[in-house]
Amino acid sequence: MTNARLANADDLGALLALFADSDVSRSAEPERAEQIWAQTLAHEGLAVFVSDAGDRIVATCMLITAPNLLRGGRPHGILENVATHPDFQGRGHGRAVVAAALAEAWKRDCYQVLMQSGRTDPRVHRFYEACGFIPGLRTAYAVRRPAN
Repeated sequence: MTNARLANADDLGALLALFADSDVSRSAEPERAEQIWAQTLAHEGLAVFVSDAGDRIVATCMLITAPNLLRGGRPHGILENVATHPDFQGRGHGRAVVAAALAEAWKRDCYQVLMQSGRTDPRVHRFYEACGFIPGLRTAYAVRRPAN
């Protein structure tokens, strides 16, 4: 059985290694990553979950929760930075970190958790649906920062 835990300050190197081995976007440079990691751990509305296999982190996701004036004042959550090492996909590690993030969101009384995926691989979408996410429930829009 795979389990998830909250990430800690010592996990940065292992997370950067996971991102380098996974099919996700480029990570921040090491010096900048240290600053970002310190901010992440200090931020009240963020929680990063990881799943270990032996002495390495093989899956992770970040839960962002935000206060809300609507929905009776209940916060909402956003799931970001979901990644599982390719060699460990299908072994329950991704599901464990997502389940831990959702459990934390419900503990924080979020009325919903949103997530988006830009991936076209149908296996990715089946994974999210198996974790309880419902496609098409909302319409997502994104805008990118204009080039300077």
